[in-house]
Amino acid sequence: MSELVNEEARSWIGRSEPIPPVEISRREIVKYSIATQQRVEKYLRGDEAPPMFFFGVFRPVVDLDDLSADGLAPTKLLPPLPLKRVMAGGTKIRYHRPVRPGDRLVGERTLVDIVEKQGRTGPLIFIDYELRVRTASGEPVLDERQTQILR
Repeated sequence: MSELVNEEARSWIGRSEPIPPVEISRREIVKYSIATQQRVEKYLRGDEAPPMFFFGVFRPVVDLDDLSADGLAPTKLLPPLPLKRVMAGGTKIRYHRPVRPGDRLVGERTLVDIVEKQGRTGPLIFIDYELRVRTASGEPVLDERQTQILR
């Protein structure tokens, strides 16, 4: 196997970037719930956010010209690597408690692993990130482990 993940790229393991704080409003929860055709009343009233709500709430708002060819916002946690096409490789989420209106959420995203593997059509690079989301007072909300695959 070739050496696509060099020592410089491996040195990025452990780097983190903060997620800007986000204030959660009842209106945002209601809008999301309607848009995603939720049927559970507590979501439609905005008393609690549906489980997948957080996927969009932490995404940065960027100009279209600033998106990558794959439609992703820039990140400071992607080391220079020879493979450029980014694909979703999966996610595991542990919810500690629901997201509610009035929550002020903070988070940190950390690059935790980079591994090269051989696929059927050539080399792949798997990058794992961990996202830890807390309330402003430090109460755990969720932890996510996300894998991206570069080819």
